[in-house]
Amino acid sequence: MPSDSQRLARSVVRLARRLRQERNTELTPTQLAVLGTVMVMGPATPSAIAARENVRPPSVTRTLNCLADDGYIVREPHPDDGRQVLVRLSDKGELLLTEQRNRRNAWLDGRLSTLTVAERATLRDASDLLERLAAE
Repeated sequence: MPSDSQRLARSVVRLARRLRQERNTELTPTQLAVLGTVMVMGPATPSAIAARENVRPPSVTRTLNCLADDGYIVREPHPDDGRQVLVRLSDKGELLLTEQRNRRNAWLDGRLSTLTVAERATLRDASDLLERLAAE
């Protein structure tokens, strides 16, 4: 019999995998994660993005180079430090993330609509708990 932690981990992984399957993009999961981080952080240095993603700066730099080449991000001079650049989403990057989020939410809304009011309330409460568990 699986433990509570095993059941929870399995369920979270399966849901995350299913949500990823709703994506319809040529970008890799890493590229989408970095775009999402830039969206949340706003203009940020590559080092700050790497720290937030918990990866090494050279890895983020490679990802940012691909995203810039494809027009999803824009690099701008840092206003206070001429040695640094700030990265922000381009209009194309914002549009992509919006489309991805809408597609994922539409799929999830459809699945949630099959649940009872009580089941949806349970998931709403569980969402708060999952956020607490995920907090660092």
